[in-house]
This record gives sequence, C-alpha cells and structure tokens, in this order.
Amino acid sequence: MGAKLKQLLADYGPVAATIYFTLFFGIFIGFYFAISAGWAPKGVAGNVGAWTAAYVATKLTQPLRIGATVLLTPIVSRLWQRKSDKSGPASPAAE
Repeated sequence: MGAKLKQLLADYGPVAATIYFTLFFGIFIGFYFAISAGWAPKGVAGNVGAWTAAYVATKLTQPLRIGATVLLTPIVSRLWQRKSDKSGPASPAAE
C-alpha cells in the first residue's frame, strides 16, 4: 500500500499530499478530543498523555488513511480540474 501512495504522490503531487495530511490531522485531532473528553483507550496507550495516545491511535489507522487517499485523490483531482477549467481565463472578446 505504501508503494501505491508513493506512486499517487508522483502522479498527483500536491492534491494527494493535501488529502493525506488533511485526513491525518483531522483524525489526529479527532482522537485527541475524544481522549480528552473521557474516552480512555485500554493498554499502554491509556497510560501516556492524550497527544501521544492520539498519535498512536492515528498511526493504527494509517492503512485506512492510505486507502482513503488512494480512492479520493483521483476523484478530487478531476473535480479540481473541472473547477479550474470553468474558472479559467476568459477568452478575449472579438472586436
């Protein structure tokens, strides 16, 4: 799956990186707030700080985040391209 992500980054560049890091930080912050709100993970992660526990939980979701990135990047890239084509520079008016 990691090789697929590297190929995706090579093909789509900033779009793939933006999607991956948006998912990463969204999940990381979500886990932090969940842990801070009282949800306590069992095991070693439950005995460390909330940020560390959130990071560990986020790392456990890495295969899912990579899969979501692989699925979403081509779709988002096509939508972005369509939006860019519609809002591109207007052709000069014929005089």
